[in-house]
Amino acid sequence: MRIPDHHPLRRLFGALTERSFADNLRWPDMNVTEYVSNLLVEFTHTDQLYAIRNKEGARVETVVDMLYESEVLLEAQSIEREEEVHRHIGDFTLFMAGLFPEYLKRLKSASLIYHKDFLVDYVKTGKRSYGIVAQIGGLESTDRTPLFRKLSENFELCVTGLGFVRSDLDRMQDPTFRKAKTILLH
Repeated sequence: MRIPDHHPLRRLFGALTERSFADNLRWPDMNVTEYVSNLLVEFTHTDQLYAIRNKEGARVETVVDMLYESEVLLEAQSIEREEEVHRHIGDFTLFMAGLFPEYLKRLKSASLIYHKDFLVDYVKTGKRSYGIVAQIGGLESTDRTPLFRKLSENFELCVTGLGFVRSDLDRMQDPTFRKAKTILLH
């Protein structure tokens, strides 16, 4: 289920992302901020966060399994499927590294040594996946190729930008902030 274009969540994530990237990072690239804010909106539904399915139709939940699904020599049946899965890997790793860094720290703890993603570097994997999407798009001369090249080359910066978005979201939940906002807006 897609969230409508004029939904308040789109405006909220759009404003937070634009401010974080333009003001905090000094990187006012509208294509990147629009892509990242749309990613945030779409991933509010866990069905989108885990959108990749294997050939049996089961949800693919780990990056290791997503990588397996992305390889043409293994499970991907076409270059389009490879591109789709690599794009999702980039999106998934960016989302998790930027908004939920504590999840990645927990993955690296000794208690989760048997988790499939224990040895996966989400940042390197995300950069690589967006780079593959840019390469595949370059073969087809799509106008989205420069976007994915930027996302790949600036992956760490995007993670940092999402960290600022997370800080803003956390601050918005603080009762003191909410009270001040109510006073200021009324």
